[in-house]
Amino acid sequence: MGKFDHLGIQVRNYAVSRGWYVNALGLVVDFEKPERGFGSLKDDAAFALFLGEVQNAPASTGAGLWYQVADVEAFHRDRTAMGVVFDHAPQKTAWGYGAQLSDPDGHKLYVWDDVTMKTKG
Repeated sequence: MGKFDHLGIQVRNYAVSRGWYVNALGLVVDFEKPERGFGSLKDDAAFALFLGEVQNAPASTGAGLWYQVADVEAFHRDRTAMGVVFDHAPQKTAWGYGAQLSDPDGHKLYVWDDVTMKTKG
């Protein structure tokens, strides 16, 4: 048995998407080649999100990313205060309890935490 290590998504503008993931989620740049429109961002668990700029990249592929945080309500409150725009605040959804946001290309990100998923989901 293995584990997922990284995921690559197509973006229309590498610099814009890079900035969004760093600011909105707090990911850190692992490596990048901005002149090629490519880079890797990592989360606290070393999962890598590869961003690759593609001319005429489609708006969202329809895939979603679930992003686990320590406290979804605090994350939402803190990021909203920083100017991050959410599609919706933490709430009960079809998949459980959490918040939703969209990156600049329309890829959906679902933010959740273990405690509220068990108690409110």
